[in-house]
Order: sequence, then structure tokens, then C-alpha cells
Amino acid sequence: MGTYYIPRNYRGESRILYIFTVKSLITTAVGAMLGSVFFFIFRSLNMATVGLIIMAVWALIGFAAGALKIPTIVAFPITKKIGGEPIGEIVLRYIKFRKKRKVYTYTKEEK
Repeated sequence: MGTYYIPRNYRGESRILYIFTVKSLITTAVGAMLGSVFFFIFRSLNMATVGLIIMAVWALIGFAAGALKIPTIVAFPITKKIGGEPIGEIVLRYIKFRKKRKVYTYTKEEK
């Protein structure tokens, strides 16, 4: 009898606190840091609860950017192209494209 290699699924091994992968934990922390600016502004105006709510919304946006993926919906042509890709990668690609934005036009020359 020979020995056989059985592949192991390592997909869930990089999770911290079940819902956080390392990437989503980092993007949540960055979102919370951006939201903490609003928290300090609203705390100085004695409206700390409003600041906490805004900070939580920014943290939720950061989590969504790091963890959620675009679903593949056959009815919409754009989701066929980008379906299954994380939202954060799509946003980064858009930012890179905007820096290099050039418009090419084709003019047909008449002879």
C-alpha cells in the first residue's frame, strides 16, 4: 500500500475573531482611525455619541472594503467581469487608473 497526500484546506486559518481576516482587520483599523478624527472634533463640541457613530460607520466602510467581494450576477454585464474580486482591490485599481487617465480618440482621415 502506498501513501497518498490529502490536501488540507488552509482558507480559514488566517482568521482572527472568526469574521476578521488579517486584511479586513487592517482596513477596519484604518477606517476607525479616519473616523477618530471626526470623533475628536465632535467630542470637543460635547457630542461624543455622534462622533462614535461616525467612527463606527468609517470602521464599517473599512471592513467592507477589506472583506466583501463583488457577487457575480449574470444579468449585469459589469459583474461578469469583476465578480468575485474584493472591493478594496477594485477601488485601488480605479485610483491607479485615474492617475494615468488619458483619452484616446480615433479620427478617420479621408483620402
